[in-house]
Amino acid sequence: MLTKLQFSLSVTLLFACGFLYQFTLKPSCLICYLPSYKSHQGLEALLGRGRSIVFLETSERMEPTPLVSCAVESAAKVYPEQPVLLLMKGLNNSMQLPPNSTSPALSLLSAIDNVFLFPLDMKSLFEDTPLFSWYTQINSSIERFWLHISSDASRLAFIWKYGGVYMDTDVISIRPIPEDNFLAAQKSRFSSNGVFGFLPHHPFLWQCMENFVENYNPNIWGHQGPELMTRLLRVWCKLRDFQEVSDLKCLNFSFLHPQRFYPISFRAWRRYYEVWDTEPSFNNSYALHLWNHMNQEGKAVVRGSNTLVEHLYRKHCPKTYRDLLQGPEGSVTREQSPGNK
Repeated sequence: MLTKLQFSLSVTLLFACGFLYQFTLKPSCLICYLPSYKSHQGLEALLGRGRSIVFLETSERMEPTPLVSCAVESAAKVYPEQPVLLLMKGLNNSMQLPPNSTSPALSLLSAIDNVFLFPLDMKSLFEDTPLFSWYTQINSSIERFWLHISSDASRLAFIWKYGGVYMDTDVISIRPIPEDNFLAAQKSRFSSNGVFGFLPHHPFLWQCMENFVENYNPNIWGHQGPELMTRLLRVWCKLRDFQEVSDLKCLNFSFLHPQRFYPISFRAWRRYYEVWDTEPSFNNSYALHLWNHMNQEGKAVVRGSNTLVEHLYRKHCPKTYRDLLQGPEGSVTREQSPGNK
């Protein structure tokens, strides 16, 4: 009798070990990537913890690039007490990942205490906003810039509903932003929409969503994004040129100097991928926008290259630098993302 019991226990143990082995080889759900204490925290509960930092992936991509990983990791490092959210359209509402998904970037990010991955459900997000009727009537299959336009809309709705700071996935954080309500100047008298932050239900964002629908033109690049922000900014503010490195006040929000996020302009974006004799301090910046959309030639971040961007990775996203970057013999392949503008 004892022998039979021992045999049964041995068989059960073997089956259990085999199951666990297969489970570790083929993670098939978001929970596999999340520590147990994170898997039970819903989006609403997280947003109640304080001002969140929000990144969006509006394509179906399920493998974040090293640049996306660096952006999210750097934000988590700068804002350790705030939730950092990566909302991905590729995650469905049951939070299931593809059965063959073994993403090293998702594994890296979800292991960071204050980083959380959630599905991006646009229809639900746009409910109770001016964007809902537009979204339910639009034929996205014929929209030339749909990934970017849907990203422009999603960031407005999310920050209006929940508040926080939105950042493009090619923005590397280097120090905390001291403002609750702000827009970021790309240049004098012109706003970007790659970084902005507001408290919940700010009327500026509601008017942005109304203008988004009323003046919808999908054929002009940026019309629903930075151009929209700038149109509304001119209504709300009496704009003037910046003096030295001082921000502008506009009613109940700030218009931040280009040095805060854009110390290297879009025309000079290649400077990030060059070797500098003296590395800039960026003492007047809160984060750096790397202009990934301009990088059509596919410049990569290479370990050991001594470029400015390599130094930024090593300092501000060390886990990404250690685990995801390769050397010259196997350079990282760059992929375009709609959150990279």
